[in-house]
Amino acid sequence: MRIVPITGEREPSLAPDLVWDGIMGDLASAGRGEIANRGGLRARSALETAVLICLMSDARADPEELRADDVNRGWPGDSFDVDRAAGEVPLGSKLWLLLRRALDDEAVPRLAEGYAREALQPLIDQGAAASVTVKATADQARNRLDIAVTLTDRSGGVIVAPITAFFGAN
Repeated sequence: MRIVPITGEREPSLAPDLVWDGIMGDLASAGRGEIANRGGLRARSALETAVLICLMSDARADPEELRADDVNRGWPGDSFDVDRAAGEVPLGSKLWLLLRRALDDEAVPRLAEGYAREALQPLIDQGAAASVTVKATADQARNRLDIAVTLTDRSGGVIVAPITAFFGAN
C-alpha cells in the first residue's frame, strides 16, 4: 500500500471509505447531503480507511511464526505487485496469528500492539503521520480484544483518533 499525497485544486478521484462495525468492514455510502455524489461511495476519510486496511488485511507470517498445520495468509497481491523501489511494502497485519492463542490480560494485548504498530509503520514511513499510538485491551468476559489506534502529526496534533477495532467473538 502506498499513500499518494493529494495536490492541486481539482477534486481527485479518491478511494472509497471503509467502515468497520467491529465484525467486518464495508464500503461507506455517500450521505444524503453529498449532492455531487448522491448514490455513490463516500470518500472523505482516507487516513482512517488506510488504518483499517492496514489492520484488517492479513499479512503473510514469517515461516518460523507458523505451526506445522498452519496455512499462511496474506493479501495475494503482495506476492507479485509490491514495488519496493517506489516505497511500497506488503499490506496488512499479523493480528490473525492471535486467533490461535487463548486470550489473556498481558501477552496477547502486547503482541497485538506490536502487530498493529508494525502494520501501521508504512503510514509513518510515507509521511502520512508522524507517530502512531496503539493500546490493546483484553475483554475476557466477551472474549474479544479491543485495539485503539491514534495517529498524530509532527506537532503532536491528533489526525486520526481513536479508531477502535475488536477481534474475537462478540
